[in-house]
Amino acid sequence: MPFECPRIVIAGTNSGVGKTSVTLALVSALRKRGLRVQTFKVGPDYLDPTYLSMASGRPCYNLDGWMTDQNYVKRLFVDKASRADISVIEGVMGLFDGSDAIGPEGSTAEIASWLDAPVILVVNVHGLARSIAALVHGFTTFEPKLKISGVIANHCGSERHGLYLSESLKAFGLPELLASIPRGSLPGLPSRHLGLVSANVTILNRQVLETLGEAMEHYCSMDDILETADRASHLPQDSSNSQKKTPETSVRLGIAKDSAFHFYYPDNLEALSAAGCELIEFSPLKDESLPGGLDGVYFGGGYPEEHADELANNGTMIDSIRQFANSGRPVYGECGGLMYLSQGIEARNGEKFELVGLLPSWTRMLPRLKSLGYVEITLTKDSLFGCKGSQIRGHEFHYSELIEDPIQNNQWTTAYRLSRPLRGIHQFEGFQWGNLLVSYVHGHFASRSDSVTHFVRVCNNLKRQEK
Repeated sequence: MPFECPRIVIAGTNSGVGKTSVTLALVSALRKRGLRVQTFKVGPDYLDPTYLSMASGRPCYNLDGWMTDQNYVKRLFVDKASRADISVIEGVMGLFDGSDAIGPEGSTAEIASWLDAPVILVVNVHGLARSIAALVHGFTTFEPKLKISGVIANHCGSERHGLYLSESLKAFGLPELLASIPRGSLPGLPSRHLGLVSANVTILNRQVLETLGEAMEHYCSMDDILETADRASHLPQDSSNSQKKTPETSVRLGIAKDSAFHFYYPDNLEALSAAGCELIEFSPLKDESLPGGLDGVYFGGGYPEEHADELANNGTMIDSIRQFANSGRPVYGECGGLMYLSQGIEARNGEKFELVGLLPSWTRMLPRLKSLGYVEITLTKDSLFGCKGSQIRGHEFHYSELIEDPIQNNQWTTAYRLSRPLRGIHQFEGFQWGNLLVSYVHGHFASRSDSVTHFVRVCNNLKRQEK
């Protein structure tokens, strides 16, 4: 049954135009008006969603056209958007940038098209005048079926500059200027590595959010924004989700969750829960040991390098994890989880921190990005998330590397063959020993529908063997 679903996409001409700041300001202004706002982030990013979650007061979900498919994106969006008054979708990179040089796969444009969502284009207009018309004309005609409904001029030099830009757009029959935001009027957000640092109340407190919201109210036509969102077409609602029965909990799964480990796609965790996992959060930083009665442990990504000293000094937790892994029960570590389960981390200054010591290699922090981009996994062996030959899609983003080759230890093997779509590079990875699996890849479980049920089946089979 179709339902009304006000929504907008905040896209940019390119990275660095201020999409995140503008989106946060818009979400804050909408909430100030008493609206329930559901946020989404296009692409595999873990960092921006932490900010969007804090601004909206509810979890932010990634919409990714490469790791998942159109049906999944639509179902996820409709399910979450149906619980809010308006949805705000922040784009990734430039509007048409994605995983392919020719097609729209993985781009903001693809998601906007799938969801039939109006696009508001953010342009950094510093040093730009009449050329804005040429720029916006190119974006509006590049994919004519895409609805670019308005423009936000960020980093304006003055009120007069904004009026000039607005007149240029009007003169050429282009989408109207909805906001001209002066340079310095939005609070700056700190950056680290390639993106923002994860949000916390120190960086994004109530005062910062209020300042962002007030700036948007002052410089933007909020009524026009709301009218644009309201013009979005009705979307079909999948009633089958409400009819699905949640299985009885059969697996107690520990989830490492603290400031060192917090990169998880919320729908990945929801999929585990729906498949019968009771998710038990614990902190490798603060807790003395793993929670009792666990059937498996999942270490997501994060910043273990920023907390290496504290992690290394929590010896009782390290001993608890070693004992658990040596019992043969499943342990899965992604990126930061791989680093924590390795011999330890060598910092950029050469200082070493001994950690769990299961993976027979040290990890080393690098001054530059080691790997960034989509990857497709083909399982070369039966593993925690599928049988040999199964494929899973995911993403890499890390500044560290393994110093030694773990498979020199004859107990360890590789279970993944990685393929990188933009570079055509193949690599064997996914280090496996028994039911311990670690990888630099952040996998998205929705890329293979039965990956989660396979994982739960492995956990249950091991439980039965222990009895």
